[in-house]
Amino acid sequence: MGGLPTFKEIRAVAWPIILSLIAQNVVNVTDTAFLGRLGPIPLGASALGGLLYIAIYMLGFGFGSGAQILISRRNGEKRYEETGRITNQTFLATSLFGIIIIILVQWFASPFLNALISSPDVGKATIEYTTMRIWGLVFAFANISFRAFYVGIARTQLLGYSAAVMAVVNIWLDYTLIFGHFGFPAMGIKGAALASVIAEASAVVFTVIYTLHTVDLSRYRIFTASPAHRLTLIQTIDISVWVMLQNFLSLGSWFLFFVIVEKSGELNLAISNIIRSIYMVLIIPILGFATAANTLVSNSIGAHGSRYTAQIIGRVMIQGFWYIIPILLIAIVLAKPIVSVYTSDARLILATVPALRLVCGVMVLFNAAYILFQGVAATGNTRITLAIEAFAIVIYLWYSWTITVVWKFSITAIWTNEYLYFVLLGILSYFYFTFGNWRRKVI
Repeated sequence: MGGLPTFKEIRAVAWPIILSLIAQNVVNVTDTAFLGRLGPIPLGASALGGLLYIAIYMLGFGFGSGAQILISRRNGEKRYEETGRITNQTFLATSLFGIIIIILVQWFASPFLNALISSPDVGKATIEYTTMRIWGLVFAFANISFRAFYVGIARTQLLGYSAAVMAVVNIWLDYTLIFGHFGFPAMGIKGAALASVIAEASAVVFTVIYTLHTVDLSRYRIFTASPAHRLTLIQTIDISVWVMLQNFLSLGSWFLFFVIVEKSGELNLAISNIIRSIYMVLIIPILGFATAANTLVSNSIGAHGSRYTAQIIGRVMIQGFWYIIPILLIAIVLAKPIVSVYTSDARLILATVPALRLVCGVMVLFNAAYILFQGVAATGNTRITLAIEAFAIVIYLWYSWTITVVWKFSITAIWTNEYLYFVLLGILSYFYFTFGNWRRKVI
């Protein structure tokens, strides 16, 4: 890849990421659709438990994102052996962290969730889901480490293959374990959690085999036993810790938002879970192109300095608009059939459709703001991204609480919080690129 990537080269990096996200969201859609058949309580509980898991997962994802920024920079500088060293230390650090988190969740999930959730039935189901789901964290963190390596060296094809394996395994096990088929007992919400754990483990096994057969191990020194390199570990932590906190805040704010929504009733919680599941599918192209922007900007800075940064972000943003605008228009027109995939409850469908249409409109803002924000992260100044995220989230949660609990607005009005969040994220990221000293940042 030359100095300024072409649109074709941008798509070559983004598309495997998009395909991997599609496969991962097939898992989320399947879980939601299957559990929706069991009623609003399992549906709402899986939303709360799933968001808590994702918030914890994003701590590891943040460490992997920091490692990815470093790997991209070293790859751009052609310091290939060091990319392997960073990857190896990411595996070790995230594995240890995952084990500690699993122990803590098994001890403290029950009192923590019971204190937050108003409905005893929803609380019990959420605890049942979370204490089973958390066992997959070590496998999820291993997949994060692989993702950091492959995205960092701009070889993203593996992500689609691995996610497809995970999706196929999860769908089959969801059907088998939730409802009790092929001789297995019907486990309900606990079966959905166990299916996800096994699916994540299967993705790790596939990725290890793929790596052993396709990666030049002598070049990158991945899987090579070596003593911890203090400077490399310090550099990774220095970048990653701020991304970890930022990602935890981001997903943690969604968990708190759902806790706020739960206080307005089980129906609104079920509606919001359906919207969340559809929303996460619709924004896949944005997430894929934003990740591509991150790795392309970081590689470019490593090879050419800041010369092409603004142009890369602009080109990636244009690509995102090309894909997202047709998708949001289709979703607005077909909102009712889409919601009907998740539930056959006429009242639930009627209440969800207007909120879904409103959320579709925010994707234009999402595309511009999030790609710009990932460009900020790619400069390596992750303290700034944390500050931007934290400010936007404080305003987001204040607005959510006010409009939901104080003013008691409709669920459609409650979801206007997404517009406020992305306006703030985009403006703050733009100001940093315009007035910040990011060109002088050395990592």
